[in-house]
Amino acid sequence: MIRFFLRERMADKGFQENRRITLDDVVLDTGISKNTLSRISSTKGYNTTTENLDRLCKYFGCSLSDLAVYVEEE
Repeated sequence: MIRFFLRERMADKGFQENRRITLDDVVLDTGISKNTLSRISSTKGYNTTTENLDRLCKYFGCSLSDLAVYVEEE
């Protein structure tokens, strides 16, 4: 299963920019729907497109491994 670190990247970006980053900020800057972002951040094993992953990596200035990781299901 893939685990996403969307909330962690939002917190990191907020710290770097000295402001609070909200899902609405990410929606405006990436064009990804709020519903999709909410599911990425809260649904265990959510399946999203590579286009969304590409947009998020560009927005956060990170690599895919900073945004998601594979974890074995128990």
